[in-house]
Amino acid sequence: MGEQVFNITELAQEFDITTRAIRFYEDQGLLEPERAGQRRIYNRRDRVRLMLILRGKRIGLSLQEIRELFALYDAARDDAPQLQEFIRILARKEQQLLAQMEDIKVVLTEIGQLRGQCEKSLGKRANGHNQAKEL
Repeated sequence: MGEQVFNITELAQEFDITTRAIRFYEDQGLLEPERAGQRRIYNRRDRVRLMLILRGKRIGLSLQEIRELFALYDAARDDAPQLQEFIRILARKEQQLLAQMEDIKVVLTEIGQLRGQCEKSLGKRANGHNQAKEL
C-alpha cells in the first residue's frame, strides 16, 4: 500500500484556505511537495506541516518561528530540543498576549470614560434644550 498523497486543491479544501496560500508557504520553504510536471503532489508530512503552520499562525507565531521549529525537528534525533524551543516560543507568545490583554483593558476603560463624558454632555444639551422650549 502506497503513501497517501494529496493535491493542492484537496489540501486547500480540507484546511479552508486558498491554493495561493499553500503556494506561499512553499515559496517560504515550509512545504516541499514533489512535482509531476506542473502538478504538486503533497504527502502526509506536507499535510501535517500545513496543519502545524496554520495552528502556529492561529496562536500568533511568525513564519520564521514556525520555520525554526521545523528545522529543529528535521535536525533532531529526538523531540527534546524541538519541544524545549516550542515551550520557549509559547512562553514568549503568552507574555505578549498578556501584555496586549492589559493594554486592551486600559483602552476599554478609556473608551468607557469617553462614552460616559459624551453621554453626560448630550444629556446636558438635551436638558438645556428642553428648558429653553419651556420658556
